[in-house]
Amino acid sequence: MNYKMIFELLGGLGLFVYGMKLMGDGLQKAAGEKLKQILEVLTSNVIVGILVGTGVTAIIQSSSATTVMTVGFVNAGLMTLKQAAGVIMGANIGTTITAQLIAFKLTDIAPFILAVGAALVLFTKRKRSHDIGEIILGFGVLFVGMSMMEHSMKPLRTMPEFINLIDTLGRHKFLGILVGLGMTATVQSSSATIGILIALASGGTITLEVALPILFGDNIGTCATALLASIGTNKNAKRAALIHLIFNTIGTIIFMLAFPWILPLIKSLGGSISRQIANAHTMFNVANTIIQAPFVGLLVAFVNKLVPGEDKKENLMVLEYIDERLIETPSIAVGQVVKEVVRMGKLASKNVNTSLKAFLYGNEDDIRSIYEIEEVINFLEREITGFMVSLYNTSLSESQSEIITSLFHVVNDIERIGDHAENLVELAQYKIENSLSFSEQAITEVKYMFEKVQSAVDNAIDALENFDFKAAQSVIDIESKIDKLEKQLRKDHIDRLNKGICFPASGAIFLDIISNLERVGDHSNNIAEIVLEFNND
Repeated sequence: MNYKMIFELLGGLGLFVYGMKLMGDGLQKAAGEKLKQILEVLTSNVIVGILVGTGVTAIIQSSSATTVMTVGFVNAGLMTLKQAAGVIMGANIGTTITAQLIAFKLTDIAPFILAVGAALVLFTKRKRSHDIGEIILGFGVLFVGMSMMEHSMKPLRTMPEFINLIDTLGRHKFLGILVGLGMTATVQSSSATIGILIALASGGTITLEVALPILFGDNIGTCATALLASIGTNKNAKRAALIHLIFNTIGTIIFMLAFPWILPLIKSLGGSISRQIANAHTMFNVANTIIQAPFVGLLVAFVNKLVPGEDKKENLMVLEYIDERLIETPSIAVGQVVKEVVRMGKLASKNVNTSLKAFLYGNEDDIRSIYEIEEVINFLEREITGFMVSLYNTSLSESQSEIITSLFHVVNDIERIGDHAENLVELAQYKIENSLSFSEQAITEVKYMFEKVQSAVDNAIDALENFDFKAAQSVIDIESKIDKLEKQLRKDHIDRLNKGICFPASGAIFLDIISNLERVGDHSNNIAEIVLEFNND
């Protein structure tokens, strides 16, 4: 094999993989919120999970990405093992669409497809047209890559070494499985290795009998991505990755045992050898799912035996909804970021509520709890911001980019609410340490203002969580009342000081408390205004 052949093969493979990514990114942006909605219909029903896995993989054009995302969801506790098993099975079916597309002999018209895609990307201003152009462009690049791979491997037909290798693979089917497994584990894409397989077969370099064991091995090799992704995850996520490996390994064993019947069946369906390989890939994954789906419960029980025990209860200093693995699917990652920000907001709201108890009763557990949760809030602010920076540089639709941009501001506002709650508990500690007393009227006023501010914070977080524009508007109304209340309480307090009803030291604490509460109201108002901006879009 000369250098020119190797370079042309690698170049073709690079274009092929890039074309698939371009198509997947374009499809994700075109699908937008629909992709997120597909995942949110997921239930414990295995059939629904299979349909979801098939649909998502058909959109993102990568079963590996879907499986890695599933491992991420299981790791975050958002998906059970039974749900994950269904999605993984569906992902295997969804990835066969790529092979069916490759089997179309479109290499001759690939330049025209490229021209159409490039024209839409370069000369259209409408976002949807641009996304469609990206899909078409990716489709064209994919077939140019296929053409290059086919051309580069044609000389192999006359090379004695390669002829001997093919002869060996024909006689020892198990070696074919190992070749497919090794190729896919290395390239990290079963679609790419199937593309190479189809390119070899199209050039008459290998027969269907040699291609099928390699194809079945590809299905085991693709599990490497999920297994690598499960490193450093919890036990359930590791079990999800193992389900993928066991599922595909069992399928390969079944199909190899039935090989004498499978080979003539595939040939009887007709079509070119490229189409026969694509059909075999589809048959493998559909039949494997039909055979194993009824036994999902046993599969889950088996991996629980392989990875026994439960994870130790984690502290709050973790990300519950977002995971670096979700970057592969930006449209889903955006929804998960919102959930993590909402979680951060609820922790800040809890601290505001607890700070009132600390002020009124001086409970040491309440004070300690506020400082501990404030550390979690600061941790979430750093981690969420870092994740959003990475996410912002991916293929997001215009609306998704706007959501992420807005969430940068929301995270900052929530972090500031947490800071003000910490200020409030420090004032409570000062009150306790210096044995300061407050009049009944001052206590009543503080309670009333806390109640209004707590309502503003909770409604702001609810508005963000559910994109509830009514709740957001109520925050605007409440915040206006908080501003007036703060001015009135400040005036009344100065009157009490002048009359000698309040102590000056206590008075300074009182003014600091209502000032911090007013600021919490301002930040809640900022969050509500951001939510309302989406109502006007």
